[in-house]
Amino acid sequence: MTATFRRRAPVDLPGPDGDNTIAREPLWHAYGTGDDDPRPPSWAGDPTPPPEAHVPPPPPASVRDGKAAALPVGTVDLLERAPYPYGRITGGPAGADRLWHALVASFGVHRREPDNPFNDHRGYASPRCLFPVSVFAGAGDRWRLLDPGRHTTVELAGAGRPDGAADLVLAGRYTAIPRSYQWFRGSLVNLELGIALRALALGLDLFGLEGRLALPDTGAGGLLASLGLAPGEWSLPLTVRMGDGRPAGTAPSAEPAGDAVDPEDVALADLVRVNRAQAFTGPAAPLGPGAPDGALVPPGAPSWAELLWRRNSGRMPRGMHGMTGRRRRVPAEALTDALRWLLVPPPGDPLAAAFAGVTTTVVVQDVDGYADGVHRVRDGEAVLVSADPGAPAKLEAEYGYPLTPGNGCALRHASMIWYLSVRPRDLTARLGPAGWTASQYVTGWAAHGLCLAAASAGLFARPVRAYREIPTQRILGLDPDDMIVLSVVVGSPRPSGATLLDLRL
Repeated sequence: MTATFRRRAPVDLPGPDGDNTIAREPLWHAYGTGDDDPRPPSWAGDPTPPPEAHVPPPPPASVRDGKAAALPVGTVDLLERAPYPYGRITGGPAGADRLWHALVASFGVHRREPDNPFNDHRGYASPRCLFPVSVFAGAGDRWRLLDPGRHTTVELAGAGRPDGAADLVLAGRYTAIPRSYQWFRGSLVNLELGIALRALALGLDLFGLEGRLALPDTGAGGLLASLGLAPGEWSLPLTVRMGDGRPAGTAPSAEPAGDAVDPEDVALADLVRVNRAQAFTGPAAPLGPGAPDGALVPPGAPSWAELLWRRNSGRMPRGMHGMTGRRRRVPAEALTDALRWLLVPPPGDPLAAAFAGVTTTVVVQDVDGYADGVHRVRDGEAVLVSADPGAPAKLEAEYGYPLTPGNGCALRHASMIWYLSVRPRDLTARLGPAGWTASQYVTGWAAHGLCLAAASAGLFARPVRAYREIPTQRILGLDPDDMIVLSVVVGSPRPSGATLLDLRL
């Protein structure tokens, strides 16, 4: 820090990076763990390749050398026969095939958009369509990787499944995200694990299956090595036991797995260190249904297949980046139904404690029954805290990807802009070092609910984070120690005329 620098907030940086969310992320973590003078880490100024230069890492050797098998087809047909939101798939496939259908419903590829710079698209949002979270399923004494892009599973070579292991494993690969995101790769993986967890809960529920979630404990790292993964590239896994109520979890390894990382990627080593601070205890918890009991039945009574197909992030025409939308008045139910989805609790006491520490703010524009301005969610209701019709335009001015000839930006036209924020020190007091990752799991869980609520109302929903944070806090009336974890921009899509290639099976 320079001698003349005057901090505007508990977390701040001099110069143009002062409000950069990627640069601020490790400082927020340091502040949350008790550092009153958080400073940029030593690697903060290291040069990194631009995101466009990113090359996805090759599959792990256990996957490359494994045996592939086709997934069953017909999931989309089953979902077409299940009305949203209360229809469920009864009858039909049984046994292992039923679980595979549920996993396809949760994670399967939906479409390719030739005009979109990022493909392919699934039923949930992922930055740059990278989908860094992988799903592994137990099959007897072997593990299988779910490969949605090829509609297959791959039996992992050399990776035996020990007695007492979980049935499903979710883990995120940091190196699947461009290195230019630096420490923020950890947050993106954690957020997507929360999104994927809710997608899984919903898919299992649609097929009448139950699962119990175990969060990472002190033995969780050994599972990565047993799957044939390089532990230093992956997050600790979330594990799920199906059906019979036995404890979820994995047989811990006899020796802890090593977390060696690329020595040139110091940011990766640091974010892995933070991820390994998770040591949750307590019993496994039911995943729950993922969807609210009182969800609104939208006009036209779409099926679950249609609802998941509708989910989009505000697609742009002609290969351009960003989001496009149009301003229009929407019914009150678009907001009240989103609140129902928002308030479905994540599974288990630790995540419930983290969720209780999340502050939800929604900026409203042209929604029947609600004043334009900033609202805070309290006791399940959106309560006006600042009547400010100009708030969406002000927030667009603080967004990191402004309107340009090659980039769309529709915040000024949005019907709702949701902000999920936390106080990092409060999280540490609630959950210790694991509070950081837990808050991102539950934020991802909530964001996926907001995205599906938007789809049911015929709206797009785009999870974003690229704000100049301190000015945004002030517009929203947040305290300086309230960190914005994620935002979801919701609005009316503008027809792009683009081709949508249906890839559902």
